[in-house]
Amino acid sequence: MNGEEEGQLLNVPVERHRLPNGLRVTLSLDRSVPIVAVNLWYGVGSRNERSGRTGFAHLFEHMMFQGSANVPKNRHFELVEQAGGSLNASTWFDRTNYYETLPSHHLELALWLESDRMGWMLPAMTQEKLENQQGVVKNERKERYDNQPYGDWDERMQALVFPPDHPYHHSVIGSMEDIGAATLEDVAEFFRTFYVPNNAVLTLAGDFDPDDALGLIETYFGEIPEGAPIPPLPGNEEIPPVIGEMVAEEVIGNVPLPRVYLGARVPPLTDEGFHTADVAATVLGGGKASRLYRSLVREKRVAKDVLAYLFPLQTGASLLLFWITGYPGADPDTLRGALLGELEGLGSVTDGELNRAAALTETHLIRSIQQVGTRADLLSMFDQTFDDPGRLNSEVERVRAVTKAQVRKFGQEFLGSENRAFLTYVPGEGQ
Repeated sequence: MNGEEEGQLLNVPVERHRLPNGLRVTLSLDRSVPIVAVNLWYGVGSRNERSGRTGFAHLFEHMMFQGSANVPKNRHFELVEQAGGSLNASTWFDRTNYYETLPSHHLELALWLESDRMGWMLPAMTQEKLENQQGVVKNERKERYDNQPYGDWDERMQALVFPPDHPYHHSVIGSMEDIGAATLEDVAEFFRTFYVPNNAVLTLAGDFDPDDALGLIETYFGEIPEGAPIPPLPGNEEIPPVIGEMVAEEVIGNVPLPRVYLGARVPPLTDEGFHTADVAATVLGGGKASRLYRSLVREKRVAKDVLAYLFPLQTGASLLLFWITGYPGADPDTLRGALLGELEGLGSVTDGELNRAAALTETHLIRSIQQVGTRADLLSMFDQTFDDPGRLNSEVERVRAVTKAQVRKFGQEFLGSENRAFLTYVPGEGQ
C-alpha cells in the first residue's frame, strides 16, 4: 500500500506491516540521499500516569539511555555517533519516541539498539542508575521550570484548563515528590506495562531495501514477546467541550515583562473539528502576517510579541494557547483586552486568510517530509493516533476544506467567555 490517492498534494510512499507480537511497522522509501531514519513511538505519555506516579514517562525516557542487556550505559549514543548518525528522544502527553538518523548502511545497528532496549532492558536496570536519573530529572526541573522566567506556564495552564481527574491535568515532567519516591520495582512495572511491541510503532524513512529492512525488523524485534493489553487511561477521559467558565491565576515573580496567557479547550486531534481549530489558530497567530501580530505588535504597538499555538492532543480536548507579552510597565488588563478584541473579531475571517493558513500548512508539511527524520516522526504520529500513517498525504486537503462558516462557528463556540483560562505573569518589585 502506498497511501496515495488521486488529487492529493502529498504522495509519501507508505508500506505497512504488523509483526505477530503486535509491533506496527511503517516503511517509507526515499532513495534521494543515502540516509535512513529509524523512529520508534511508544503509546505512553504523561496521560498514562496514575496519581502518585506522575513524571514516570519522562523519567523512563532518561532510563532508556542507561544501557540494556547487551549495550552498556552511554554506548547507544557512542555507537550511533561513531556511525555518523544522530539520535534523541522526547516525551509528550500521548507518547514517548526514540529516533536515530544515520547513513543507510548502518540501519541494522539502529534496529539492533532499539530492539535490545525494548526486549532486554530490565536485566541492566539498577538502583544506582535510577537514583542517578532521578537527580538528572530534578535538575532539569530546576533549570527549565523553576529558574526560568515563565518556566512553569504550561504546568499552571494545564491545571486551569483540565480538571484534576483528567489525564492532562498534570505536566509531562510531573511531581518531583513522585519522581523521588519511585522505586526500582515501580520503574520495572512501568516498563513491563508500556514498553511492549503491541504498544509501539516503528517507522523507517529514507534509503533502504524494503525486503531487507523488514527481514532485519523481524530478526531483531520478532522474538520480543507481546505484552499484556495496555490498561485504560487513569482518571476521567470525558470532559465537556469547553471549560464552562472563565478561570484565572496571577503570578507575581521573577519575570522581566508582563505576559498574559489565554488557554481554551478545543476539539481533540481525533475530532473532525480539529482542523478548524488549526486554521483559526493560524489566522489569529500564525506568523508575522497573522491578525494578532499585525494588529497588536506592528500597528497598535501594545505588545512586544504575541503567539498562538494549538497543542494536538488526543484525549477529550486539545489546548489552544495564546500569549501576549507587554512592554515594561504595561497593564495586564490592557493586554487581555487587546487580545480578546482580536479573538472576538474572528467572525470577519476572509478567503485570503483561509488560503494563507492552508499555504502555511502546505509549506510546513512539504519542508517536513523532505527531512527523513521528520517524515518518519509524522508517519509514526499518524499511525499511533489514527492507525493510518498514509493519512499524512491528505492533511493539506483537510485544511483546505475548512470554510469561513466553520471558522466563524468555531469562534462562537470555543473562544467565548465560558472557555477562557487566563494566566498572568507580573514582574515583582525590583524587576
